[in-house]
Amino acid sequence: MLHNKPTITALIVDDELLARNELARLLKPYKHIDIIDEAENISHANELIKKHKPDVVFLDIEMPGGTGIELAEQLAGETPITFCTAYNEFAVDAFSLNAVDYLLKPIVKERLEGTLEKLEGQLTQRPVSYLDDNFKLMVKFSENMKIIKLADILRFESIGNHAAIYTAFGKAYIHSSLTKIEARLNPDYFLRASRSDIIRLDAIIELEETINYGLLAKLSNGAQVEISRRQASKLKQQLSFNL
Repeated sequence: MLHNKPTITALIVDDELLARNELARLLKPYKHIDIIDEAENISHANELIKKHKPDVVFLDIEMPGGTGIELAEQLAGETPITFCTAYNEFAVDAFSLNAVDYLLKPIVKERLEGTLEKLEGQLTQRPVSYLDDNFKLMVKFSENMKIIKLADILRFESIGNHAAIYTAFGKAYIHSSLTKIEARLNPDYFLRASRSDIIRLDAIIELEETINYGLLAKLSNGAQVEISRRQASKLKQQLSFNL
């Protein structure tokens, strides 16, 4: 059992009263979890999130009037989400939205405890630690799912509300902004080339100066990415050999 923990405020969102009651029952032994309110649909949940600003939202997916995935997209990572659903086919979408966890109903006590530990780690992590090169993520290439490592990613490109990732396996998409991605990447390995691109340094095989004093980077996959003047100066300084 978890004791003497900082209070974590939680909102439960599920269209089924029995499901809300069951989750509340499972959370009751964890005295540091404060269920501040409940919602039965996305519209009501939005209102309560703005009102209470909870530390976490336990969110069902299939609900009348909108899905939990849609709500998570609207929150854009500002509020930690744990999905609670009877359907496992949404796991990839949940992962791409940086959910804390994905709990399948009926929820098992041991799995819930693991979720709370993950949540506590996220909420107390100061400063944010960089992801290791061996960090694994599941992405979709065409019709096939593949587990890749961070080390496999050569480039992140901003495309609307998503980011395209480029690897030797091809191109895939994740639901995140470059700013959030950059915050988790070690600057010794990745460079924010411009507002629209992050590139892996050891993927650069050639650099060419541009007329605006920036750089044009040729990557190992054949792609060419412009590095802004400011970031080019930063890169030159970072890679200079000063004794």
